[in-house]
Amino acid sequence: MPSPLSGYPMRSYDKLRYADTDRQGHVNNAVYSTFFETGRVELMHQLRQVAADPARDFVLAKITIEYLKELLWPGDVEVGSRVVRVGTSSITVEQLLVSEGIPHARAESVMVLTDTSTRRSTPLDDLSRSTLDTLRGSAENGA
Repeated sequence: MPSPLSGYPMRSYDKLRYADTDRQGHVNNAVYSTFFETGRVELMHQLRQVAADPARDFVLAKITIEYLKELLWPGDVEVGSRVVRVGTSSITVEQLLVSEGIPHARAESVMVLTDTSTRRSTPLDDLSRSTLDTLRGSAENGA
């Protein structure tokens, strides 16, 4: 049986902490956003290694999280990330949070490339687009 993350080219890892739990004993829903942030930041770091431009940066415009299964401490999580859409100045990132081979949450984020001085969106350049294409993954192979 293939891994639920087989279609996600970027992977990040986190350890569940006791402090992540709530009164019901499961990992609090707000912590999931932090796990997904780790994956998005690693994706952006890879992009900056290729197309570094201090005058431009991505900002999070939207995130939607679908909670699939309760997550309990202790343990580790793995987040798979892939680019599913590249627009003029934005990208859509799909992510899957897995623990012990079981999907626990799915997220979709829209990130907009902005000019850091004007704080307005700015178009992606060709080098960034090319790099983002390598991070697309395959929806057919993943969850």
